[in-house]
Amino acid sequence: VQLQASGGGLVQAGGPLRLSCAASGRTFTFLIMGWFRQAPGKEREFVGRIAWSDASTDYADSVKGRFTISKDSAKNTVYLQMNSLKPEDTAVYYCSAKRIGRSQYEYWGQGTQVTVSS
Repeated sequence: VQLQASGGGLVQAGGPLRLSCAASGRTFTFLIMGWFRQAPGKEREFVGRIAWSDASTDYADSVKGRFTISKDSAKNTVYLQMNSLKPEDTAVYYCSAKRIGRSQYEYWGQGTQVTVSS
């Protein structure tokens, strides 16, 4: 599976931004697609995930109610809609994927920078 993240940029606090993750390389029915982020000097943290099969989602408490993950099966693309952005959301955002039943994410995109100015 190859993953290509895009859509990062500079946004003012309170504003929205949408990231995209285009997937290719194999069938995706048995995949969980995840978003992670890593801020400078901090460990990478889980943001949220979506199951390709039924579009069920799960989010970190820090983004719940502000971020939404969705998918477009026709485009093999997963989206991370980020609203009400805060300066603490500044990080490099990564999309990832794993097969259902696997504990670790197996495939990673290259990351896209999100900077939220106060």
